[in-house]
Amino acid sequence: MEVGNHTSVTQFIILGLTEDPTLSVIFFVMFLGIYAVTLLGNISIIVLIRSSPQLHTPMYLFLCHLAFVDVWLSSSVTPVMLMGFLREGISLPVAGCMAQLWSVVKFGSTECFLLAAMAYDRYVAICSPLLYSSHMSPRICSHLVGMSYLGGCVNAWTFTGCLLSLSFCGPNQVGHFFCDFSPLLKLSCSDISIIEIIPSVSSGSIIVVTMFVISVSYICILITILKIRSAEGRHKAFSTCTSHLTAVTLFYGTVTFIYVLPKSSYSPEQNRVTSVFSTVVIPMLNPLIYSLRNRDVKEAMRKAAVSIYS
Repeated sequence: MEVGNHTSVTQFIILGLTEDPTLSVIFFVMFLGIYAVTLLGNISIIVLIRSSPQLHTPMYLFLCHLAFVDVWLSSSVTPVMLMGFLREGISLPVAGCMAQLWSVVKFGSTECFLLAAMAYDRYVAICSPLLYSSHMSPRICSHLVGMSYLGGCVNAWTFTGCLLSLSFCGPNQVGHFFCDFSPLLKLSCSDISIIEIIPSVSSGSIIVVTMFVISVSYICILITILKIRSAEGRHKAFSTCTSHLTAVTLFYGTVTFIYVLPKSSYSPEQNRVTSVFSTVVIPMLNPLIYSLRNRDVKEAMRKAAVSIYS
């Protein structure tokens, strides 16, 4: 298969996380369990929000889409990784490899925008509660969700477009557990001096803009909370933000490590471990964070359980 008449390599070999047979068995069982929890947790969150009228609010609309994105982000990577533990070297056609990269970047970028939209939602709810119904109307929420997916698509096409403009005529073994941009770039026999900069600028811009929105939102939230006189009122206001703050800290901590820190400051092995955390572990943790630390979700789960077993 040739892509744009530039490619002589027809497939890439994904080397995976380890070649050790014992570790492969252990990792297969462990990541299969993580993937099962990821699917169960996120699909449960989606069903719970859809079926519970008390959760039909902007914050839970964003959470529903965050769960949807996490399902697809994990599903873009985990099945191929699991197959890699069962046999040495997974072959993917060039088009399949590009599709996987597109999917990972698309849903990862969308998650950035959704987390920023959720921060803005908390800002409006706490700092301007009287204007909440107008500033977070269904139309505005739909636009924010749509822009999140659109921004993810644009960034994904930036990554794949850059790779499709390159020639691959030498080694085809990808030293990673999925078709990530940097390992693929190392296999190209074209000049990559400009190509490697464009996705970094694109992703860096998304990280900076979304982190700016999140930071400003929480600075304003903190100022407003400090003005509340009662300790109970401050605790109640801040408790609505703890789940989101935890999710933001986990997600942006790993994303910053991968895309912001210079590549010379960490090894390929560290990059693979961090990628596992951002694409496999975090999608599992998000539904746990929002279900265990959120009073409304726990109450909706209790009512759902009562209605099922009554």
